[in-house]
Amino acid sequence: MKTTKKSKSNFIMQGGILAAAGIISRIIGLARRFPMEHIIGDKGNGYYGVAYEIYAIMLIVSCYSLPLAVSKVVSAKMSRRQYKSAERAFQCAMIFAVVAGGITFFVCELFGDALAAAMNEPMSAMALKVLGPALLIVSVMGVLRGYFQGLGTMVPTAVSQILEQIFVLVGSITGAYVLFNYGGKVGVLRHNEDFAPAYGAAGASIGPVIGSAIGLIFLFLVFSVYRKGTKAQRIKSAGQNADSYGQIFRIILLTILPVLLSTTVYNISNVLDIKIYNSVMVQKGLSDIKAYNVGVYSGKYRVLVNVPIALANAMCSSIVPVLTGLMQRKEYGQAKDKINQAMRFTMLVAIPSTVGLTVLARPIISTLYRGEVDMAVNMLHVGSISVVFYTMSTLTNGVLQGINRMKIPVRNAAIALVIHIVFLYLALQLDVGINALVYANILFAVIVCVLNALAIKKYLRYKQEYGKTFVVPAIAAAIMGVVIGLISMLLSKLAGNLITVLAGIMIGVVVYFAALILLKGVNEQDLRRMPGGRTVLTIAKRFRLM
Repeated sequence: MKTTKKSKSNFIMQGGILAAAGIISRIIGLARRFPMEHIIGDKGNGYYGVAYEIYAIMLIVSCYSLPLAVSKVVSAKMSRRQYKSAERAFQCAMIFAVVAGGITFFVCELFGDALAAAMNEPMSAMALKVLGPALLIVSVMGVLRGYFQGLGTMVPTAVSQILEQIFVLVGSITGAYVLFNYGGKVGVLRHNEDFAPAYGAAGASIGPVIGSAIGLIFLFLVFSVYRKGTKAQRIKSAGQNADSYGQIFRIILLTILPVLLSTTVYNISNVLDIKIYNSVMVQKGLSDIKAYNVGVYSGKYRVLVNVPIALANAMCSSIVPVLTGLMQRKEYGQAKDKINQAMRFTMLVAIPSTVGLTVLARPIISTLYRGEVDMAVNMLHVGSISVVFYTMSTLTNGVLQGINRMKIPVRNAAIALVIHIVFLYLALQLDVGINALVYANILFAVIVCVLNALAIKKYLRYKQEYGKTFVVPAIAAAIMGVVIGLISMLLSKLAGNLITVLAGIMIGVVVYFAALILLKGVNEQDLRRMPGGRTVLTIAKRFRLM
């Protein structure tokens, strides 16, 4: 059960592995949205989006904080070589997961109709009830992922994420197709055409249940193999003094609750956004378009901007146990260095992602979705900058949790949420429309970023480096944006949208890294730390860029 120093120290590589898996998972998730949109339409996506937002809040309550909390507790115990206490932490977390996951599962099944009605979208109830079992499965899976992350390895989590999303893809498309057709027949009998997209949304919800079950099976297989390999270590540590189960439960709860509160406040904005938007649309007599608009917002815009944000979630999972161990050993200088590395690495990806999504918005949307795309393209033009701010706010949340300032993210997210809600309501009253959701979410992320940065500076005396972290990547990304913008203008007249997107991404990556290297934004040591960085380094030396 011993964690190697090498695995702990190379957290950028571990975070990179998890980030790569997260981005691949998001791309697979994006891939399923394309056929889903063709099958169930924007209205069906709207029903699915509302159900999924309620499910996401239930997920936060039951298990969203579990991987981070378990990794934090296990990492702290392992850094002190308290192997028996680490084992008990895993056991206690598993009990918590089963209880919390089971309760939220039954809430969804028993009160699904009431929850959907509260969101002014009663036709989403079927999809929500289908999603219910996944709450219990994902809760248990979260403990296993957190346990491995606390040991310093992200590989089991990364592989399980990809496996999960592959089966989500297959299950969602198959379920949506079968139940949409069935819902069409029900709609004819009941003289209501909304039954087809509602049943289709319920069918699409089968995918997350199947995917999470497959991911859990894989993690249990890895866990059983790991347990066999560490049997001698567990026998040797059996005589160790260990915290009682009561003490462990207390530690876990004290770790989970602040993370739970911060993630709930941080993520509940999406549910409140849809609730407020739907309510205002009903008041204005525009209830017939609300499901369509929410479908475009949640099924197109948010799906796309969430792909690069996966990097921040991965880096957060990677940095929390590392910072926890460093703070336990009072290695504050090392902690500051890790924060700087994590921020630089995330910005190296988030900034060009923002530019790429903005410049290639129309060909990307046109490639992935059918019909009218102007609304989604406009949202992406306006809201792509949220990638940078959500990445920073997510990472800084993880930093504060890692340095044991657990209450600060809760306070900062609560402040941002209040301002966000007031702004959103006023914007909707001024007829800004669905873009009010985009503006409000950017504002929310900006406020959290600023407040978190001030807190980190205060409690850790950390001074953020700006040149290589923000300025140089921004200049390199701007150069990339000009190049891929010209390519997009040229190819849009000569080739299809798919060729434009693929060419833009491939050429954009080359131009960005070439500019980044020439501007001294990264050095040889930086590249060696990154996943795939050695390949980039070899190419750069071959072309005498370094």
